[in-house]
Amino acid sequence: MHKLLMILCVMSISLTAQWPNHPTPGVPRTPDGKADLSAPAPRLADGKLDLSGVWMPRNTGALFYVTEALKPEDIRPWAAALYKQREDNFRNDTDGIHCLPPGPKAGIAVGNFPMKIVQTSNLVVVLYEYQTLFRQIFTDGRGLPEDPNPTWMGYSVGHWDGDTLVVESAGFNDRSWLDRLGHPHSEDLRVTERFRRVDFGHIQFQIIYDDPKTLTRPLTFSVAVNYAPDTEMLENICENERSTSHLVGKADAGAKIDASVLAKYVGTYQVQAGSPGTIAGFFGKSQTISLIDGQLWMNAIPLIPQSETRFESAAAPIEFFTNTQGKVTHLMLRANEGDGRYNRRP
Repeated sequence: MHKLLMILCVMSISLTAQWPNHPTPGVPRTPDGKADLSAPAPRLADGKLDLSGVWMPRNTGALFYVTEALKPEDIRPWAAALYKQREDNFRNDTDGIHCLPPGPKAGIAVGNFPMKIVQTSNLVVVLYEYQTLFRQIFTDGRGLPEDPNPTWMGYSVGHWDGDTLVVESAGFNDRSWLDRLGHPHSEDLRVTERFRRVDFGHIQFQIIYDDPKTLTRPLTFSVAVNYAPDTEMLENICENERSTSHLVGKADAGAKIDASVLAKYVGTYQVQAGSPGTIAGFFGKSQTISLIDGQLWMNAIPLIPQSETRFESAAAPIEFFTNTQGKVTHLMLRANEGDGRYNRRP
């Protein structure tokens, strides 16, 4: 098994048995008794949308690497060097492996774990099943602390912009990662989140990372969040730390391939309809291949050549294919979920 996937497996074990089946009070139902997730979103007495409930983030691509849209030049040199060091060590020092909090990526790093939102007039509490963590978002008009003591989960304040809850967070320590691939952040990181419950069963969630010390531009992405009726969260305690002594190794430099050969792979590739549904979720619907200083990259992920057509990466093994005229037609991402085909755009 690919070493990175081994690490992810260790980090992503979840309990499948939730609270014994008990219908959630107040959930609108269809005639057959199922939750009507398309019903209107509920509101509190003050007229604000009520975000309360148990929710499941669904953007597993963000869980895997939130920086999928970045290009190598979007990352400061010091951050790129640290990312490369972590890649060479197969990310055996990730916060998840060491049972440490996920920090600013908590909103999307919960993966297959639910989270619960509890909303009052002056406070929104977010409970995460992942590592049994919590956040407090103060909506009582206070501002962020001017000189915070850096913490894993930071400090959060929120305000309403119409039907959207806007949350500003800061005061993170720099020990957590922006994603599980190893992209770092500084203590100057500012996070903006926007929550809007469009109907009973769906929240539109956007998150922006702004860290000029690490990134040359703010990073914005969206996560699908779906209501989880008739279930509750359970305690989740991380025990990965016991296995870290076995997570050793170092990436090799790979095969030596002439830059003229690598150059023919440069371009944009679109996922083919019919590829396993989880592929686009994990890796995105398109991939941009670029060549920088003799190194082939997929978005912000370096590709390590094993042959002229096969490459290893932190995402998954990759293989390029050509037609009888030698023109590159597509690439394949080899993953446990199945092989994902990405066709080269003209």
